[in-house]
Amino acid sequence: MFIFFVNIDKECNKSEGQILIENEARKERALLVGCQLPHMDEERFLYSMEELASLTKTAHGEVMMSLSQKREKIHPATYIGKGKVEEIAQLEKELDIDVIIFNDELSPSQLRNLSETFEAKVIDRTQLILDIFAARAKSKEGKLQVELAQYEYLLPRLAGQGLALSRLGGGIGTRGPGETKLETDRRHIRRRIDEIKKQLKAVTEHRIRYRERRKKNQAFQISLVGYTNAGKSTIFNRLTEAAAFEENLLFATLDPMTRKFILPSGLTTLLTDTVGFIEDLPTTLIAAFRSTLEEVCESDLILHVVDCSNPDYFNHEKTVYKILEELGIKNIPILTVYNKKDLVLTSFVPSTNDMVFISALDQEDINFLRKKIEEKIIEQMEYYHIFVPKTEGRLLAKLKGETIVVDQQFNEQREIYECKGFVMPNGPLHQQIKDYQLH
Repeated sequence: MFIFFVNIDKECNKSEGQILIENEARKERALLVGCQLPHMDEERFLYSMEELASLTKTAHGEVMMSLSQKREKIHPATYIGKGKVEEIAQLEKELDIDVIIFNDELSPSQLRNLSETFEAKVIDRTQLILDIFAARAKSKEGKLQVELAQYEYLLPRLAGQGLALSRLGGGIGTRGPGETKLETDRRHIRRRIDEIKKQLKAVTEHRIRYRERRKKNQAFQISLVGYTNAGKSTIFNRLTEAAAFEENLLFATLDPMTRKFILPSGLTTLLTDTVGFIEDLPTTLIAAFRSTLEEVCESDLILHVVDCSNPDYFNHEKTVYKILEELGIKNIPILTVYNKKDLVLTSFVPSTNDMVFISALDQEDINFLRKKIEEKIIEQMEYYHIFVPKTEGRLLAKLKGETIVVDQQFNEQREIYECKGFVMPNGPLHQQIKDYQLH
């Protein structure tokens, strides 16, 4: 979604439909630039450029052309060589380019030199991702985290950027702090960073209290993680009947969402949908979203969703595991969910045996996934076999909702229920069930 600065008097009589059509027509014409170094293989580099194009589309830009250059090392002043800079300057005029996007994070001096060379806006992969996050953040916490990441990215790049950063108008790389006149006073920005950090600390403390309350209730917690656009939100919606935003775009989900998820046995769990990961995710964003991703750290089970139709699925898996490692997640059980099996590549080879193949759009597959999740949960539970009097209706209801009951039969002669199932070792019913077993 673009944010446009318009003359209110002129626009107030226009219908919402007219404004949307005009906004769609204002897509920025983008030229993509990449530099292939010796350690990058051809296929990997090409996929990275394709991903940059997808990011540009997600930010509502129109890719006019992609350029790449093979170099031994990055040029310290202009990222690419002098000849390529001249070629881009020529193409900028011929194709009427609005924004030039580099497939890497540019240093402050590179960004300054390139901005002085070209008339079009110059942004890098990091700023593009920040722009998408700024458009997608809906919660107060999400907006604060993005704003913090943007300011921390902009702070070292302020010198010589005053005019560029004060531009009005929607478009790639100008949302958030860059969409109004940005004060170039470093002290002001540092003061704003401190304010945001204080606000985030308060929000984080509230989240910690909420998590502690959930832990006290001993609800089994499951988190969906995966590379962006792997299909997490679609699976989340099918499992919980929630209404999380799902679309074939990168970073369709930004703010985490938690919903009740009832297993086939009747056990009630909590399922959380998280922001998608991406390779070379800006470090400022990883730091800013750490509190959000801590939801994953508190999980009892992680569902790692992988798009098995993507040619680069293996590197996507590696990226996710790397970020989980950075978050300090080591001992939480992981079930890999290979999604989009109807589009699976002929060359696809699963990297683990602890997995399930599904299509999130197939109800039978979703039912199969439910059973598989239940099996993974049972692996962490203790078996019980107890006899409960028919007068203990409350306990019978709790067994159904808070444990996995595999068999329950009523003995008419003894007027007693025979119950077999599984309970979490640290669950609130564990001791009560043990007491019944002793009797």
